Amino acid sequence: MSNEILGLFLLGSLLVGIFVGYPIAFTLIVLSVVFGYIGFGDTVFYLMVFQTIGLMKEETLAAVPLFIFMGHVLEQAGLMERLFRSFQLILAPVRGSLYLGVLLTATLFATATGIIGASVTVMGMMAAPAMMRAGYDPKLSAGTIAAGGTLGILIPPSVMLVVMGPVVGVSIIKLFAAAIIPGLLLAGLYIGYTMLRAFLDPKLGPPLPRDQWATSFGQIVVEFFSGIVPLAVIMFAALGSIIFGLATPTEAAAMGATGSLLLMIGYGRFTLSGVYQACLKTLETSSLVLFLAVASNIYGAVFTRLGTSTMIAEAMLGMDIGPTAMLILLMGVIFLLGWPLEWPAIIFIFLPIFLPVVEALKIDLLWFSTLVAVNLQTAFLSPPVAMAAYYLKAVAPKWELSWIYRGMFDFMLLQMVGLVLVFLFPAIALWLPTLLFGPG
Repeated sequence: MSNEILGLFLLGSLLVGIFVGYPIAFTLIVLSVVFGYIGFGDTVFYLMVFQTIGLMKEETLAAVPLFIFMGHVLEQAGLMERLFRSFQLILAPVRGSLYLGVLLTATLFATATGIIGASVTVMGMMAAPAMMRAGYDPKLSAGTIAAGGTLGILIPPSVMLVVMGPVVGVSIIKLFAAAIIPGLLLAGLYIGYTMLRAFLDPKLGPPLPRDQWATSFGQIVVEFFSGIVPLAVIMFAALGSIIFGLATPTEAAAMGATGSLLLMIGYGRFTLSGVYQACLKTLETSSLVLFLAVASNIYGAVFTRLGTSTMIAEAMLGMDIGPTAMLILLMGVIFLLGWPLEWPAIIFIFLPIFLPVVEALKIDLLWFSTLVAVNLQTAFLSPPVAMAAYYLKAVAPKWELSWIYRGMFDFMLLQMVGLVLVFLFPAIALWLPTLLFGPG
């Protein structure tokens, strides 16, 4: 048996292991050792060491735990609660105001953190009871909370983008700039859809009762400056400093983490137990992502050395279809992979397989990366994994899981509309990076 065919068995074994339910990281390492040893002997052990050391030297990955820590500290500081309360008071007389408040809060909070678990959970704890009391439609409410919470995985600073940059070989700074407008586009589609539904059918989202309105204009001003202005400072520290070249992603992440701690102190929410919980959650999430990165790096090296990735790339290029059709095919494959798999597995395992094809067809890697990022966001809203549904179900047990899935489905279709728009109009992703950093 040739090494190339052995590599196909390696890929097939991985897919079987994932669908059976084995932990992905350990499955990757075990399969890499077994098939690598069969293919080229004890060289596989040296390959494992060199790949691990090489990944540990990637300085930009240090931003991952820092951005995650920043998000958890802001959660402990109660920033999202303040944001939501501010919008709730300001928008109370508006039809569908809670939908709008959820989406505006999620969009702004997404610019300060790159994790979705905390966003969906906290938003569900805050907004779900308020929506139930106000008589809002449970399906549309659940879809709004889940979709809004997933914006954090796309709108910079995003952990997913930090991880994707080194894998694809694209500057993280340019990738951040490229993802801003698509992220805001998706947020705009969500807002337009929910407000249109509430306008056409007032029963879906009636205005809030008078007793929930602000008692004075001064109260609105206080809530605005206590909830929104501090976030603007965090946004500039974490994102603005990157975009305008004042700091590297790792330095900006450190600034954002420090700013979040200061905000926690300023809000009077600083406690040692709160910081401990933030550190613990950061450790859990970071170890999951980075250990998977190491395992996937080893797997990719073995897969490439067996020659299978080259064989697959040549086979795809031999299909004699144009770059546009090939890109549509790749997006379709990534979309389908997003149903059973989470984004780290797709980025670390499958993107390196597709990358030679993309480079051979001279497709812009920054545009391709942005398309992948928008596409992968659907993984959080696509059954059967759809992690956003389980986060929301845990904090809103009165909502049936079927209701949550039904509400999320509409927003998944909106995400596909956003993906098509970025595909048809590459300037949506490329205009801002070109403006800030020039062409190329």
